[in-house]
Amino acid sequence: MSLLGGIRPPIAILASLLLLVAGVTAFSLGRVGKDPVPEAVLTSQQHFAEDGAIALRASLDESVTDLDRAAALFNAGEPVSPDAVLDKIGSVYQKWRGTAIIEIESGRLLAARGENLPLTVIDRGRLAEEGGLAPRMIRLENGETRLLSFGLLSWEGRPQQLLIASSSLKFPGISLGKFRAIAVVDSQGKVLSSDGILAPEQLLSDDLRKASERSKKQLDAFAEIAAEKAGEHPLKTKEPGSGGFLGVSGSLSGEVVNGERSVAGYAALAAPRPGESTVATGLGLTVVAMVGVAEDPTLTTDPVFGLIAAGVLLVIGGLAVALLLGAVQRPLLRLFLESRRLTRGDVRRPVTVPRFGEAARIGHALERLRLQLLDGPHDDADPAPARASRRFGTRAMLAVCAVLLLLWSAPMVLLLNRADDTAVIPQQLVNDQRERTDTLTDRVRRALNEGHADLVSVASLIGDRTAPEDMATVLERTAYEHLRYRSLYVLDADGRVLARAGEEPRHPAGEGPGTEAIALLNDEGKEPVIAGYAEVPGREGAAVVGEFRIDFLNSLLKRPGLGEVRIVDAERRVLGGNTGYRAFEGLPSRQIDALVEGTNQRVGLSPRPSSVLYRGDDGVQLAAAAPFVGGGAAKQLGWTVVSWRSASGLEIPEYTFQNRTVLAGLLGLTAAAACLGWLHIVVVRPLRELARQAEALADGDRRTVLYPRHHDEVGAVVRSLELIRQTLQEQRRRDGAAATPSPVGRN
Repeated sequence: MSLLGGIRPPIAILASLLLLVAGVTAFSLGRVGKDPVPEAVLTSQQHFAEDGAIALRASLDESVTDLDRAAALFNAGEPVSPDAVLDKIGSVYQKWRGTAIIEIESGRLLAARGENLPLTVIDRGRLAEEGGLAPRMIRLENGETRLLSFGLLSWEGRPQQLLIASSSLKFPGISLGKFRAIAVVDSQGKVLSSDGILAPEQLLSDDLRKASERSKKQLDAFAEIAAEKAGEHPLKTKEPGSGGFLGVSGSLSGEVVNGERSVAGYAALAAPRPGESTVATGLGLTVVAMVGVAEDPTLTTDPVFGLIAAGVLLVIGGLAVALLLGAVQRPLLRLFLESRRLTRGDVRRPVTVPRFGEAARIGHALERLRLQLLDGPHDDADPAPARASRRFGTRAMLAVCAVLLLLWSAPMVLLLNRADDTAVIPQQLVNDQRERTDTLTDRVRRALNEGHADLVSVASLIGDRTAPEDMATVLERTAYEHLRYRSLYVLDADGRVLARAGEEPRHPAGEGPGTEAIALLNDEGKEPVIAGYAEVPGREGAAVVGEFRIDFLNSLLKRPGLGEVRIVDAERRVLGGNTGYRAFEGLPSRQIDALVEGTNQRVGLSPRPSSVLYRGDDGVQLAAAAPFVGGGAAKQLGWTVVSWRSASGLEIPEYTFQNRTVLAGLLGLTAAAACLGWLHIVVVRPLRELARQAEALADGDRRTVLYPRHHDEVGAVVRSLELIRQTLQEQRRRDGAAATPSPVGRN
C-alpha cells in the first residue's frame, strides 16, 4: 500500500485533526478574559507611543533641516548683520528655545536670542572635521536636555560665523488627555524630559505628592525596560507581516494601585522609510507613554464553554469516525481479503457480502464470479443475479459524516458567542481614539504651517531686483529639499508666473495671489488644490506660491489602530484620507457627520476634540474628531480630522471570544472538508468505478482489461478481478463446455 493512499490515512488524519481541534477549542476559549488588561488597551498605548516618536522625530529633523536651509539662503544673498539674521529666523520660525551666532576664529559672541546657550561646550577646532557640524545633545545646568543644531554663515571677505539653535526634547502637539504621562528616554534608560506628571508647585496635598512619586517611580522603571528593549532589532520584535511602525515598539504592564494598573507603550525613534537614517534617529531616543487603567474583575466570557464545545466535538467526531470505520473501511478491507482468497483458488467458501453500498455491489459480483469459477464459464449472465441497492452508498455515508461535523462547526462560525451590542468597550480606548486623532490633527496643521514658513523664508530672499533665473534656482533648491510641494512658483499681481519649479501650476489663470496664507483653490475635481502664499518684499502684489501634494498630507494620516481617517473642510467635504476616497465627497454616515459638526462648536475659546462610541445596526464603532486649533497659517482653514473604526477588530474579551469561537468552527470545517474530500477522491470515486467494473465482469464482460490506478485497497481488488478475468478466459479457451473449473493459480 502507498503511504498516503488507501482508506486508512484519511480516516486516521481526520480523527487526529478533530482531536487537535477539540484541544485547541478547550485551551484557547478557556483562556479568554484572564488577562488583567485587555490586549487592545496595551496595543493602543503602543500606538500612542509610536505617534509620539513620529512627532518628535519629525520635529527634530525639521528643526535641523530648517536651520541648514536658512543658513544656505543667507549665504546665497548679500551679507547681513548677525542681529538681522537672528531676527529674520525668529520671525519666520518660532521653534527654537535659543539662537546665537559666534565668530568661529575668535569665538566671540556676535548675537543671541532666547535662552542662554552653553557655548563653551562647542569645540571650534573640530568644526571643520567630518561630522563637526552634526547636531548633538547637551545638558543644561537646570538638568534639562537640549539638542544643538549648527549652520555655517559664510560670505566672501568676512570671517566665517557659526549659527547655533537649541531645541527642547518636548513633544510638539501631543494630546495627552487626563492622567497620562509621556517621556523621552536616552539609550541608558534615563528620562530626559517628561510631560503629564504634576510639577512640585502643583502638589497641594500629601495624597497628590504620594501619587506623583509613585507615577515618577513607575515611569522610571518603564524607561529602563523600554531603553533595553529599544536596543533590539526591529524585525525581532514584531510579528511577521505586522507592518506599521518601522522601529522598535511594544507595550508594558506595571503594578496595581487602588484598582488601577499602570500600562505603557514605548517606541524608539525610527526613520520614515525603511533602510534610512536621520539626525533624530541617530540620537538613540525612545518615547514612553504611561497611563493608569482600571481593572474590571467581572468575567465577560464563560471559560466552561470551551470544555463543553470540545466535549461535544469529541462525541460528534467519534461518531463520524466510527461510521467511517464500520461502514467504509471494514467492508473495503473485507472485500480486499475475499478477492485475494478467490485469486488463490479458494472458491468453495461463499463470499462474505457487505450490507450496503458499493461494497455490497462488489461483494455480490465477487460471489457470482466465485460461482462461475466453481461451475465453469457461461456464455450468458446468471438468470437472476443478486444485486445490492444503489440508493445508499459510500458517498451518502460521507455526506452523513459531513452533516454531523457541520452540526458542530456551523453554529460555532455563525451563531455562538456573538458579541453584538453586549461588548464592553474600555473607556480608555474611546479616550485614546480622541487623543490620537487630536495629535494627528496637530501634526497635519504643523506640516502646513512649516510649509508656509518655508515659503516666507524663500520670499524674504527674493527682492524687487532678483532675476527670474535666480528665482528659479532658489525654488528648485527648496523643492528638492522639501517634497511636500508639487509645484513652487512666483506669481505677480496680474497672475503671471515669473519663475517656477516642479509641475505645472494649477492656480487660476489671470488671477493674482490670494489674500489668505493657505487656501483651497477648487471645490470640485479629482484632487484638491491646496496652495500657500508668501508675499515677496519689494514686489507689490507678488508672492511665492507653493502647491502642496495631497499625497504628502495623506501620508501623515497613515497610522495603525485609528481605522479610517479623513481630512474634511468647513463644509465637511473630504479632502484627504488614509484609505480610498473621492475628493469632495461627504462623510460616510449621518452619525460621523453630526460628530464633526458638533466638534466644531466653540467650547470656551476654541473647539475641543471629541470622541463617541456608536452602537447600531452595523455593530459597535469608535469615532473621534479634532478641529484645527492653535496658531499658524493653517488655523484659519477651519479643517477637521475625523477617524472611525469598527470595534469588532479590537482585542477585548468579547470579540476575542467570538473570533476564537469562529476560528474553532473554521478549523473543524477545514478538517472535515479536507479529510472527507480526500476520502472521496482516493476511495469513493475509485470504489464506484470498481463496482461498475466488477458487475460488468460478473455479467460476462471478458474483454475489458482491468488495471489499478492506485496502489491501495481498491487497486488491490482491481488486480484480483483482473486475475479472475484471466482465469475465466483461460478456462474458456481450454474447455468451453467443462463443468468444473480448474483452480486459480498463484501469480
